[in-house]
This record gives sequence, structure tokens and C-alpha cells, in this order.
Amino acid sequence: MSSGTDLDEHLSLLRRRWLLLVGCVVFGGTAGLALLRLTPPAYTATTQVLVMPVGPQEQANQVTSRQRESLNLDTEAQVAQSAVVAARAARALGLDRTEPVEVTVPPNSAVLWISVTAADAATAAAQAGAYAEAYLANRRESALTSMAEQQEAVLSKLRQVNAAIDQVIKQLDGLPRGGPQHAIATQRQGVLNRQAASLALKYDALRTVAITPGTVISQAAPPEAPSSPSLPLHLGTGLMAGLLIGSAAAYLRDRLDRRLRTPADVERLTGLPLLSDLSSPREHGALHDLACAVVSACPGKRLLIKALPADLYASSLAEPLAVSAPLVVLDGSDVRDLARADAAVLLVGLGLVSAEEVAATVRQLGRHDVPVIGVVTTTDAVPSFVPLLEPRPHGPHSSLGKLVATGELEPGVSAETTPMQALHHHPRRPGKQS
Repeated sequence: MSSGTDLDEHLSLLRRRWLLLVGCVVFGGTAGLALLRLTPPAYTATTQVLVMPVGPQEQANQVTSRQRESLNLDTEAQVAQSAVVAARAARALGLDRTEPVEVTVPPNSAVLWISVTAADAATAAAQAGAYAEAYLANRRESALTSMAEQQEAVLSKLRQVNAAIDQVIKQLDGLPRGGPQHAIATQRQGVLNRQAASLALKYDALRTVAITPGTVISQAAPPEAPSSPSLPLHLGTGLMAGLLIGSAAAYLRDRLDRRLRTPADVERLTGLPLLSDLSSPREHGALHDLACAVVSACPGKRLLIKALPADLYASSLAEPLAVSAPLVVLDGSDVRDLARADAAVLLVGLGLVSAEEVAATVRQLGRHDVPVIGVVTTTDAVPSFVPLLEPRPHGPHSSLGKLVATGELEPGVSAETTPMQALHHHPRRPGKQS
């Protein structure tokens, strides 16, 4: 229930400030379209490269969903975006510098997508192809360098083993056969022979390895349509930004507006209790419940009705108010009403009064020790349960009289014993006197 009520309040606030909200949304959409027109078009071309292992891989790369081969594609993507590859691509194209490159790795594949975005479609395609060729050339060169270093290391180790074998053979010639030293030297010779054979096989394998860094499986072609700017992106972003800014502006404008527009604003902005809301079509018995609440909350016999603004006019004929209580209703037209009143009810016209006006009225009544027991909200018409706004006879000896079913005041009855009976009221417009 609380979430639904909060949502209704938010929607009601946006409905009240719909003009500001719609204005911000339209402005955001227009700004997005203007930015779309002002942004120069850009074209993106992509070259797909199949990466292959080169040489015997000694590193233990873990096989994952992004790494099915004995190579690390994430590392290869970083190499393809390196400054070395960019400089090589620029030299191949005869340029000082190239556009930035973007390299992505599709899952479960050994393919690199090398993309370049430029202001011209042909330039984007040429630079994407140059990046791919530069990456493969750099990878081949690095593989050859690594292979040569491995061959040199194996060959150096093989030379050391052969030298050790020659030394052991010379030792065997000087040792008596059958002795323990001759047996140890013979065993060492066998171990060195096996090492030499292993190193020789490894050296031959390194010399016969084919260096294939990869191949281009999809050459970049000049794109027919620009990749940016995007109409859905710019328009959607503008509308969303306008909606957010409009909502924030509507909330801010509503918070800064101290006018009482809804019954909830009364309690939120004034802190006074709301006795009843008569601005909307009321249910049967609503006036009866209101009268009971007024009678129970009034600390004395004289109740002052203070209308805000003062020019609220009466509505149509009232429904009967079946309440009988020793309560005198004052409207402030008599100069003695404010002094005689024991309590007051504020009759607030929604959308016509601000919280500051209500606070000023409360302070005025407080200076005369008249407490405000609550607020009754209405629209631009005084609810028909208040017959006292009708003009009443004024004279040096006129009394309040007795409220009767027609809403007229019957003179000659003491105000202190005036019961509030079933009331009817006739309409009255501002400035009309009877």
C-alpha cells in the first residue's frame, strides 16, 4: 500500500508539472538530433586474423574458453594494439601516424578482430589491413628471433656436452679396466651420450619448425554506411537525459512551490491536521463525519471558520447535516467574533493559497489565543456545510441567532445555546450581498 501510494504521489506530481517535463523531454530530443547533425560521420573497417602457434611452446598456458591453443589471445590482442605494431603499420602506409586500433577476441576462437575507425571509409579499410599485416609481420619476426635464440642455446649446451664426452674418453684411456674409477667414468660417458643425443634431436627440431604466425581470413573492405553517429543512440540518449532532467526539475519546482495544490500538501507544508477533503466528489456521509470531527475537536462552544482566500463563494444547496450540538459557528464578520472564538477551522481553497498565507493566518489567530483545530480543503467553492458565510443582519443589538435548515439566522436566540442542526445553504457568488 505504501509503495502504491508513493507511486501515485510521484505520478500526480509529474501530471501537475507536465508542461515542464514535456518541455525538457522535447529539448533533450532536439539536442540529441542537433548533436547527431553536428557530429561528423565515422567509418569502421575490420580485419579478421586467425592466430596460429609458432614454434614449440614452452610456457604452460592454461586452456580456457578464450584460449584453446597453446597461445594467449588476450596477450596477442595487446600486442596488436602496441606502439610497435602501430609504427610498423604507419611506415607501411607512408604516414606519420595512424588512427587508433581496437582489437577484440570472440569467445571460443583463435581469431582477432582488428578494427580501425576513420573519417573516410577507404582510409579505415586500408589502416585495418595495414595493422593486420604489421601484427603478423611483427609476430613472425619475434618468433624467428626467439627460435634463433633457442637454437643458439641448445647448440651451446650441445657443445658443452660434447666437450665433456671428450674429456671422459681421455680419462678412460688412463684408467685400468675393471676398476671402480673406470666403471664410474664409463657410466658418466653413457649419461653424456644420452644428453648429447637429446640436444641434437631438439636442435634439429628447432631448425625444421615452420614459422606461421597466422593468416588474414577476412580482409577489411570500405564500409558502405558510417558506424557513427547513430540515430537511435543520440535520440534515445537525448530523450532519456531530457526525461531525467525534466523529472528532477519538476520535483524541484514542486518543492519550491509553496502553493497548496493537494490535501497532502496541507499536512506536509503547514503541519496542520486535515479534517476533511471536500475538493473531490464526496461520498455519502462525508459531511456528517466532518461535522462530528469538528464538534469533537472544538474545545469550546464557539468555532470560527476562516476561509482562505477570503473570496471563496458558496456552492450548491447542501445535503442535510444530521448533527446536533451546542456549537456556535462564527465567520468573522462581526468584530467580536475573533475575541469570542474558542477555536478555529481553516477552510483552504486548493490551488489558491500558499503555505505562507496559511502560516500567517495561524500566527494571527495565535496572537488572539485562538487555536486552529484543523483544515478543510475545497476547490473554488465553500462547502455547503458552512452556512455562516451568508450575510447576516448587523446592528447594535443583533445576536447570532439560531441556524435553521434554510441557513437563515433567526434572531432572538442566545448564541451560547445555538445548536448546529441539519443545515442547508444557498449559493453565493463573490460580491453578492443579500
